Amino acid sequence: MSSPPPSGEEKEDLTLPTDLFTEPADFRPADKPATTVSHTLTTAPFENLTLRLVGHNPLWGHMLWNAGRVVSAYLETHTRLVLGRRVLELGAGAGLPSLVCALRGAGEVVVTDYPDPELVSNLAHNVSTLPQPVQSSVVAKGYLWGRDVAELGDPFDTLILSDLLFNHSEHQALLKSVVCCLKKTVDARALVFFTPHRPWLYEKDLAFFDVAREAGFAVEKVREEVLIGPMFEEDPGDRELRRTVFGYEMRWEGIS
Repeated sequence: MSSPPPSGEEKEDLTLPTDLFTEPADFRPADKPATTVSHTLTTAPFENLTLRLVGHNPLWGHMLWNAGRVVSAYLETHTRLVLGRRVLELGAGAGLPSLVCALRGAGEVVVTDYPDPELVSNLAHNVSTLPQPVQSSVVAKGYLWGRDVAELGDPFDTLILSDLLFNHSEHQALLKSVVCCLKKTVDARALVFFTPHRPWLYEKDLAFFDVAREAGFAVEKVREEVLIGPMFEEDPGDRELRRTVFGYEMRWEGIS
């Protein structure tokens, strides 16, 4: 049974406003735009790179971390780790170390991060800024640590892990990828550079190397660089640790 029509006194405009379900312009915060950051190589011809960073990402890909700059400089001066070699970077963010390897003569570079479309497309953009024929030696891919490595191709001579150890719950998955991806040769190396951004958890950062030794790796500390300041000056904890980048090389134990 239908309702009776409204009386003259009850009659009113029952038309819904057309913008009733339209959110105000400031209802949701706007996505942060992408930013750019520069990096100058430390060896001739001292190229200047402009890297694009995603606007914001919960996986911290929107920043260029100090460890990435330090390991890049290390790779420039340790050409045995780069020249003609097959290189893989895990958790690359903007991919600076991979770009540096390509510019310094790596045979092939695979630069990876979590398989988030924005992260991977941003990596591909940064690769596209390289000159040819260098650009064609680099490929950007999404890869989840600990998963099947077949899509990454043959094992690698050099692996780069830059500022990844803070993610303690993922140490086993990360190490599994290292084990599967690093060539079983005497000169194969995995570079692990990091800063203890949470100094009270420094020992948990270092626990990665205990697991690595159990998996058959020899671990050697090769770098300790104290920078002008930490990335986040206002953060709590030992400031000296927060502005220091530690670098380690991992190699297979007992391979000759």
